[in-house]
Amino acid sequence: MLGVPLIDGGTVRLPQLIGLSRALDMILTGRPVKAQEALAFGLANRVVPDGQALQLALELAEQISAFPQLCLRADRNSAYHAVFDSASFTQAMQYEVDHGVPVVLAEAVTGARQFRDGMGRGGTFSKSKL
Repeated sequence: MLGVPLIDGGTVRLPQLIGLSRALDMILTGRPVKAQEALAFGLANRVVPDGQALQLALELAEQISAFPQLCLRADRNSAYHAVFDSASFTQAMQYEVDHGVPVVLAEAVTGARQFRDGMGRGGTFSKSKL
């Protein structure tokens, strides 16, 4: 510890994300957290071999960018709202509905048709892999 307090939200958000005990361990000791521990804590979603992170990140970005963007953003915003902004489950659910209904009207019919035709089943979103 260098005498520099966390003033970037670290002491507020980290305990919400990984629990108070783990957050305090990281905050108070300043120790490095390696890949497998970060994965176990939920700080990382994936661990890849050395030298492959950029390639995986680019593939993930390409996959995510291919999804309908209104839906993707509405779902992402709702998840953040539920965790960080909602005072209750009811408020979080209301936010999801209020911000999801316009997307249903804009994108969901096409998405439901694609699902009916096989896209997305079993986690496969590419027609070439169906």
